[in-house]
Amino acid sequence: MSLLEKINKDRLPQHVAIIMDGNGRWAKQRNLDRTFGHKEGAVSVRSVIETAARLGISYITLYTFSTENWNRPAEEVEALMSLLIESVSRETPELIKNNIRLKAIGDLDRLPAKTRTALDNCIKETSVSTGLTLVLALSYSARWEITEATRKIAAAINSGELTHVDESTISDFLTTKGIPDPDLLIRTGGELRISNFLLWQAAYSEFHFTETLWPDFREEALYEAVVDYQCRERRFGKTSEQINS
Repeated sequence: MSLLEKINKDRLPQHVAIIMDGNGRWAKQRNLDRTFGHKEGAVSVRSVIETAARLGISYITLYTFSTENWNRPAEEVEALMSLLIESVSRETPELIKNNIRLKAIGDLDRLPAKTRTALDNCIKETSVSTGLTLVLALSYSARWEITEATRKIAAAINSGELTHVDESTISDFLTTKGIPDPDLLIRTGGELRISNFLLWQAAYSEFHFTETLWPDFREEALYEAVVDYQCRERRFGKTSEQINS
């Protein structure tokens, strides 16, 4: 029996964020170059996006390339950027067909020109879609994001444009402005940390950690994470009695 039958469609997470970990280890286990792991990981990306869209999830954010990833060997970074161009260009017609909109967050100015052009073209072509919003976190880290937001807030205060700062102000200056905070954050690959990902936004996210390496994370694995999420009681600081009253 598929785990799909256990999912309550009335209690779906609106926003799922995923740390896609394990591509390199998946390839190493098969005596392959790390690049093969990234290519197989791209297959999982497509599977998860299509599954999320069918379920009715509104937003999915994928931690695609972190700020720290720029420190990886140059040939691996180059291969990842090439794969991104290839994947975005190939998948744009499918995204349009499936009514999926693409957005990107992060320090996008650091991306190579060809990568940025392919990304911008896909974002523009899918902007009219009204179904699932796919967010790629590229050249992204939460500390970078919060630092940038702080600088912009300080500049707005100095110019007189801003006179009051509260939590909503900070949210409005983050790259995720207009995107709801993730209800469910998934990390594959067995690590038990969130690695500088959506630190502000994930304050009340439910976490799902799995040993499954990202290239093996497909439809049923996403169903399992959603079922796990639906078993949680989300109190947001309140008591169970307050939530259930």
